[in-house]
Amino acid sequence: MGINSQRVHQILTSDKFKDLVRKRLTVSISLTIIMLLAYFGFMLSIAFFKDFLTIKIGEHITLGLPIGIGVIVFAWLLTGIYIHWANNKYDKAVRELRNEILEN
Repeated sequence: MGINSQRVHQILTSDKFKDLVRKRLTVSISLTIIMLLAYFGFMLSIAFFKDFLTIKIGEHITLGLPIGIGVIVFAWLLTGIYIHWANNKYDKAVRELRNEILEN
């Protein structure tokens, strides 16, 4: 079972498909920008606020270590947010669009 080129064009130009692509792009870019801000913020703090990051919070641990670990955990959290969004909203919309395509 194949889809002819006219039907492919209809799908690609449909408002539903464009909206789906726009939503995915918005979520992806938003989360990417947030992560880049966190990462480069940490890198810039290493470059310009060394004294702050070298504050000891234990015998052998400085403040920079938990902040660095926090950046990694934050990346995992953002990944979890994307997965949750994709599983609950995006995949459902893709299934609906696919079913609509297969019905016609």
